[in-house]
Amino acid sequence: MRRSDKEINDRAAINEVVRGCRVCHLGLAVDGEPYVVPISFGYDGATVFFHTAKRGRKIDMIAANPRACVQFDRNVKLVTDTDDACAWTFSFESAIGFGTVVEMISAEDRIHGLNQIMGHYSGRDWEYTGPVLQSTRVWRLDLDTLTGKKSEHKA
Repeated sequence: MRRSDKEINDRAAINEVVRGCRVCHLGLAVDGEPYVVPISFGYDGATVFFHTAKRGRKIDMIAANPRACVQFDRNVKLVTDTDDACAWTFSFESAIGFGTVVEMISAEDRIHGLNQIMGHYSGRDWEYTGPVLQSTRVWRLDLDTLTGKKSEHKA
């Protein structure tokens, strides 16, 4: 990280950034062509969980290159200045992780992944019917690295 003064070094604090995020952005790339998409997610402290339909661009890209990046941000606030356009900036907390996407195949694993996702938003586990499990693919992004950044500016 270029600005070490903004780096979040404590993993628990980075985890709080991730857990406080409502939507994250999944970055994929194939043959030099990048693709970034917002996703709902679950997080267990080491792995990001997400789901997809049965077919689609994300799935095609993951099949071609399972390496991925994920980005989280929270507490984003625009900081303005009435006299200096170059003084405009943002306050924020963010995290960026890199890892490998793996599909969760067994019904037990998919239910676990779906409950990680739903637990992030609802705080509880759910029951899933056969039709939901048949029409949904569930994935995990096993993180190799996760770094955090915090930029605080006063208005």
